[in-house]
Amino acid sequence: MSGQINAFEMAQKQFDHVAELLNLDPQVANVLRWPMREYSFRIPVRMDDGSLRIFQGYRVQHNDARGPYKGGIRFHPSETLDTVRALGTWMTWKCAVADIPLGGSKGGIIVDPSTISTGEKERLCRGWVQNMWKNIGPRIDVPAPDIGTTPQMMGWMMDEYSKLVGQYTPGVFTGKPLGGGGSEGRTEATGYGVIYNVREAMQHLGMDPKKSVAAVQGFGNVAQYASIGFVEILGGKVACVSCWDRNDKKSYTYSHKDGVDPRFLLTIVDQYGTVDQKKAQAAGYVREEGDAWIAKDVDVLIPAALEGQVNADSVKKISKRVKLVAEGANGPCTPEADEYFKAHGIFDIPDFLCNSGGVTTSYFESVQNDMNFYWTKDEVLQKLDGKMIQAFHAVLDMALKQKVYMRDAAYMVAIDRVARAMQLRGWV
Repeated sequence: MSGQINAFEMAQKQFDHVAELLNLDPQVANVLRWPMREYSFRIPVRMDDGSLRIFQGYRVQHNDARGPYKGGIRFHPSETLDTVRALGTWMTWKCAVADIPLGGSKGGIIVDPSTISTGEKERLCRGWVQNMWKNIGPRIDVPAPDIGTTPQMMGWMMDEYSKLVGQYTPGVFTGKPLGGGGSEGRTEATGYGVIYNVREAMQHLGMDPKKSVAAVQGFGNVAQYASIGFVEILGGKVACVSCWDRNDKKSYTYSHKDGVDPRFLLTIVDQYGTVDQKKAQAAGYVREEGDAWIAKDVDVLIPAALEGQVNADSVKKISKRVKLVAEGANGPCTPEADEYFKAHGIFDIPDFLCNSGGVTTSYFESVQNDMNFYWTKDEVLQKLDGKMIQAFHAVLDMALKQKVYMRDAAYMVAIDRVARAMQLRGWV
């Protein structure tokens, strides 16, 4: 989490604003402002050197009115309970705006995964499940990968859960490896979902994708496939990406005069997104400061790293050319950034709409696990594209009809759907 921004306070502030727009019943609003359940626990792990290390783990279950809780598990050194609360809350809105029958949750462990071995990671994953197995499951809460976690780690977690319950249960985790209950298309899903949203927004704004240039923050899974999609699906150009360097403990922006080749960059980054500087330099890439991406002379900004990155200070650096912001990360733009976008006529695709391709494909994975029948990659991506089109236009229609900002419209669509489910179940 960056600076002094409290992610959960930001999530509540955004919710309160829309609850007012919707004239939401105060009792309903009071239920939705806070998670239904929160788990905080210690995980003892025997390290490779024989020492015992204690890790802090979390799981926050926000709301399950529309279906089982759903949300990732993050391994991050700056993880906090408030970050997990915010992300769990946003997951509720994300599933609702994508119109998939799931609720919202999030989990995490305070750890830098790059500092522990493969064996230590596996023991830590299994330790998290040992703490949570009675409170997760295909019909209760379905975790998935997030920052710092991988399909292999989901495979270990699914295996641990299956051992504890005494039966093979692939549907308890999504984002699993192919061959281990995973779905085709899941790797590309979140990044491509961002691009499907960008495509629809460009059509609405009258922008030509082939003449458009984007700056991308991040080069993890979402940013990688958003960059690939911007080039290969839309035919546009990516001016730069920013990458975290785990050796220097800071981020750098990498740009190229002919545009970034994301497929090439994929071959010279490690699993944590750190670029091989020598190979990048040899290929003509220029390394700049980490925040240089936001000031680039581009049409589209895609913040796809951590929350709070486009804030009261950084938003002032945005080029006058920027027409569209597509939020690939969770909560990358603060309320102050929203005000700047409104004042300068910048069209924003809010995070829980823009990056909902991942959870939508996770839902597809659960469906395939239940059927024990699996689709091809083309089928998955085609279904994903259709879902993203429906979700984007439901929000755009609300924005145009109510004359509100896109984030407010997305919240209005999502909160209304969750509130209606609560009423139908007799909760309120």
